[in-house]
Amino acid sequence: MIDHQADQAARTRLDKWLWAARFFKHRTAATEAVDGGKVKLNGAAVKPARDVRVGDRLDITIGEDTRTVIIRAIADKRGSAMVAQALYEETAESIEARERARDLRKFAAAPGADLHGRPTKRDRRRIDRFGGL
Repeated sequence: MIDHQADQAARTRLDKWLWAARFFKHRTAATEAVDGGKVKLNGAAVKPARDVRVGDRLDITIGEDTRTVIIRAIADKRGSAMVAQALYEETAESIEARERARDLRKFAAAPGADLHGRPTKRDRRRIDRFGGL
């Protein structure tokens, strides 16, 4: 006889696992990320309902950061941060790449990063004072 409960405990939906592991605040956000190609399971783009198992490799892109994690435990309910961290292990290459990218962003700000929309009245006066238009 097959033990269906043990089989269910060994796997869960990808979007549910991402939410339980606290990569995304809402399950909807996890679903949209998977649909948008921001999450790869074992190197392939998959659908949010795809089952994940212990030992699977996930490449997760959030903003400018990409993390590569190995699934160590399965959960379909969101728990504390300590519980969430026990669900996966980030690879050494991923940690090193994220730290390198963080250092690059710190030392070289992106062009236009300090611009926030239209100039204010104060900005306009400064532009005029320094020979703007």
